[in-house]
Amino acid sequence: MNILLLGSGGREHAFAWKIVNSPKCKQLFVAPGNAGTASIAKNINISPTDFKALSDFCIENQIDMVVVGPEEPLVKGVTDFFKKHPTLNGVPIIGPSMAGAELEGSKDFSKQFMQKYGVPTAAYETFTKETFEDGLAFIRKQSLPIVLKADGLAAGKGVLICLSHDEAENSLREMLLESKFGNASDKVVIEQFLKGIELSVFVATDGSHYKILPEAKDYKRIGEGDTGLNTGGMGAVSPVPFADEAFIKKVEERVVKPTIKGLIQENIPYVGFLFIGLMNDGGDPYVIEYNVRMGDPETEAVLPRIKSDFVDLLYAMGTGKLDSYQLEIASYTCTTVVLVAGGYPGDYEKGHKIIGLDNIENSQDSIVFHAGTKITDSGEILTNGGRVLAITGKGNDIESALENAYSRASEVCWEGLYFRKDIGQDILKLIK
Repeated sequence: MNILLLGSGGREHAFAWKIVNSPKCKQLFVAPGNAGTASIAKNINISPTDFKALSDFCIENQIDMVVVGPEEPLVKGVTDFFKKHPTLNGVPIIGPSMAGAELEGSKDFSKQFMQKYGVPTAAYETFTKETFEDGLAFIRKQSLPIVLKADGLAAGKGVLICLSHDEAENSLREMLLESKFGNASDKVVIEQFLKGIELSVFVATDGSHYKILPEAKDYKRIGEGDTGLNTGGMGAVSPVPFADEAFIKKVEERVVKPTIKGLIQENIPYVGFLFIGLMNDGGDPYVIEYNVRMGDPETEAVLPRIKSDFVDLLYAMGTGKLDSYQLEIASYTCTTVVLVAGGYPGDYEKGHKIIGLDNIENSQDSIVFHAGTKITDSGEILTNGGRVLAITGKGNDIESALENAYSRASEVCWEGLYFRKDIGQDILKLIK
C-alpha cells in the first residue's frame, strides 16, 4: 500500500516507524514530517490542514490509505473533506469526522456527552464572557484545588489547576476577558478536582468494534516532582502496574462501551483512535478528558509494545473489519523520556545543532523518535520545536527500561537541552 501520514511530531515518527516495518507498506509519505521520518519515509512539504493540496497529492501518488496523527486537521474536518471528495471518498482515512473530533475540540461538548451517556467524570459547569460573574460566584463555592479548562484546542496547555480561589478567579479573568488562550478560551469549563493516580487508555475503533491498546502514564509538568508549567508531555511509561486486569475491565464497561455506543446513537462517524485520560480513584475510573488521536509521548511507549502488524490494524479500522484483527501485545515495559529545548514550554530557540545522534542508533533496548527536528541540505539535524526528541527504553521491568532510556538520553546534546530525571519514579515507589 501507498500510505500518507499527516503530522510532524514524535507520535508521527513512531507511527512511521511501525508502518514502514510492515510488509504491507509499499511506500510511506509524511506531510510534513521531521528529520526522523525523513530517514525512513519520504517527507512532503504540505501542511496537514491544507486539504486541497493533500487530496491532489493523494490522487497523483495513488495513495491507498491516509493516517491522521494530530488533532488540528481532525477538528478542522480533514476526514469529512476526504469522504466528500469525488475521487478519494473510498480511500480509508484513519481519523474521526469533524463531529467526532468535537470530543477533543470542545471540552464543553465532551462533558455534555459524558453526562448524557453515563460516563463517570468530574462535576462541572461552563462559563462564557457573558456569564463571567456567575463563574466567579461558582468558583467561590468550590473546594480546592479548582480545575479550569479552555474549551477549545490549546496545544495541551489549556488546563489550569488552581490552588486558591484568588488564583482561580484571576485565571478565569485571563481566560475569558483577556483571551489567554485565544479563541480556545471563549468558553471555560470549571470542574471538580479529581483525586487519585492519572493514566491514559487508548482505544482503536472502526466505528462499531474496538480494541483496547496498551495503557500508559505520562508526565505533563516541566519540572521534576510534577512541578512547574504544563507541557505537551515530558515522558511516559507502559504498562502501568496499577492498571491491572480488573481496573481495565471497569474502564471497558464504564467508559469504552458507553462512549462507542453514544457515538453510534448520536450518528457520529468515528474511525480512528480514542485517547481516554483517566483518574484511578481507589480502583474506580473517572474520565478527565477525551482526545481524538493517540497521545504524545504516550505513543512512543505504547506502539513498541504492539507485536501484531500495525498496517493491518490501521486498514482494519478504516474498512470496518476491526473485529477480525488479532491484537498482540508484548509483555515488556517501555519508558519514554522527552528531551526539550531550553525555555520550553515558554519561549525557546530553534536551529541548534543536535550532537551525538550518530551514537544512538536504534537497538533492541532503545529507540530514538524525532519530534521537533529538521534536516539541513548538508545533512545536519537541528532543533525545530519545543519537544525535540523522545527516547524510548525497553526492558523486562521498569527499572531496566528507564536505565536504557536515560543512558541513551545522556549521549546526545545541544545548547539548552533539558529533560526530567524522574520519569517513572512515582510508579517505582508504588510497586516497592
